[in-house]
Amino acid sequence: MELMPALSLGWLNGWILLVIEFVIQGGLLLIFPKDVVARLFDRSAWSPKQKAFTIIGKVFSLITLLLIILTPLKTGTPLCAAGLILYAAGIAGLVVAMVNFKDTPLDQPVTKGVYRYSRHPQIVALTIMLAGICLAIGSWAALLMLIISRLWQHLGILGEEEVCLKKYGEPYRDFMQRVPRYLLIK
Repeated sequence: MELMPALSLGWLNGWILLVIEFVIQGGLLLIFPKDVVARLFDRSAWSPKQKAFTIIGKVFSLITLLLIILTPLKTGTPLCAAGLILYAAGIAGLVVAMVNFKDTPLDQPVTKGVYRYSRHPQIVALTIMLAGICLAIGSWAALLMLIISRLWQHLGILGEEEVCLKKYGEPYRDFMQRVPRYLLIK
């Protein structure tokens, strides 16, 4: 791992892995019913403060993505292999979480499937996937930007949980007490 690997445009950069993820996630969003997609991206009940935290997190996410796009994969290294394994696990987790989300009636909180292990499995899966790419490109800078983005976005996630409590009431409160926010972290 390097603090800041040399940046360049190339065919074997981390962007290849991002394209694969965007195609998979985008394909799912295209085949999901419109009301499910709207529910997934609904931020209408969030406070301006919650939206601001998420936007700041997204700025750091954008920096992470730019570093990934401009950094070559460290092909042939054990670190790249480990990163690709994490990446694949993240993609698989994301697909399962999105399908679980889609299969839940709109008037109920999503609590089945991988949501039994994490209240936010899509975020967990995306973080694992992006961390895998950061390892595959061997960039501490990209990994640091990812961590900072997730810390800011965590504040937005707290807002999402407040909205879910108001919308779903006691069933969501019970869900919060049973299931950790991020996988093993209660």
